Amino acid sequence: MDEIGTEAQKNVWKASIPLLIHLHDSEITSLPPPNPVVILAPRFGYLPLIAPQLKACFSGTLPPGDDTIWFEYKGMPLKWYIPTGVLFDLLCAEPESPWKLTVHFRGYPSHLLTPCEGEDAVKWNFINSLKEAVYIMNGNCKNIMNMSQSDQTALWRSVLDAGNLESFLKVTSKLKLGVVEDKYIHHPLFKPPSSAGTTDNTDLVKTGRIPVRLYVRTVLEEFHDLENVPEIDSWDRVSCINRPIEFDKDEGTYMTLGDAMKTLLPEYFTERPEHNEKPKPTEDEIIEEPSVEPADTESSGESTTTVTDRPEPIQISTNLKLGLIRIHRCEPPLNVPISWVVNNLMFPDHFLHICVYLIHRKSSFRPLLSASTR
Repeated sequence: MDEIGTEAQKNVWKASIPLLIHLHDSEITSLPPPNPVVILAPRFGYLPLIAPQLKACFSGTLPPGDDTIWFEYKGMPLKWYIPTGVLFDLLCAEPESPWKLTVHFRGYPSHLLTPCEGEDAVKWNFINSLKEAVYIMNGNCKNIMNMSQSDQTALWRSVLDAGNLESFLKVTSKLKLGVVEDKYIHHPLFKPPSSAGTTDNTDLVKTGRIPVRLYVRTVLEEFHDLENVPEIDSWDRVSCINRPIEFDKDEGTYMTLGDAMKTLLPEYFTERPEHNEKPKPTEDEIIEEPSVEPADTESSGESTTTVTDRPEPIQISTNLKLGLIRIHRCEPPLNVPISWVVNNLMFPDHFLHICVYLIHRKSSFRPLLSASTR
């Protein structure tokens, strides 16, 4: 049997974020107040899934009422259906370790957040997201709809159990989900991850569409260091966009991450004059696989990944700059093949979740797109 998963994929599945969670002052009814709780949260996980640990620590001091957990970061309520790692990458420009959050069990802001009724709500949000991704890739989601109850349970358990990549691949290998292939996919550095119990990918469907969830954060001030990025205080500054990448499956073609971003945000990317364009790298020129380091670097307060020095912001329209692109705390170079990015960095729901920081001039600010009301 082949080794299960690539090194990058295994490191992504092991990645976690240290959280320091305080109970909101308005919900403390005892003295002395309870100590904050330190939890290591999987990047692939969702914040409501840590509710049992938190309730065990804080239940003795809560005021009367029904428990409905929600979290905030610097006064901003956090959307529970966005994976924890995506929230961290989006809201913490400069890595914060531990990530200091406030938890509430009362006063759920239903005017800002959709209701979350415990683990079942999170589970079905995940399953529905997976169905959506598979439909985008394959044109139908029959394989998900026909999944046995035992496989469905095993799939969900692989998300709950941090780092259980082997179990995840065992289930998804049965579903024959789409795989992205281009001329670089057979290069030793960029081969797709092995599925459990298989020695090749001949049983996988080759997809021409890549499911993407794009989180575009607008910043009104120039920044040269991440510590100078202004804090975000409202979801009005974030546009949540579901937009697939159309991928050419013809043999001999390929697409870079930079090409993909142009298809995702075409209204904001302007083509450079031809004489200024840098040619796409040849296969011989791509000699290094992007590095995805284990999660323990994040726990120390450093960035989880280091793939390249941060480039100068890219001018993508007259009044707009692309500050950075971030996936799993990684800021991958724009010339990396999108096939490598998708096959190694996609989330368990088979979406590629990408955080983008766009820099606007104050005089010309307008929302990128209508923010998701979800």
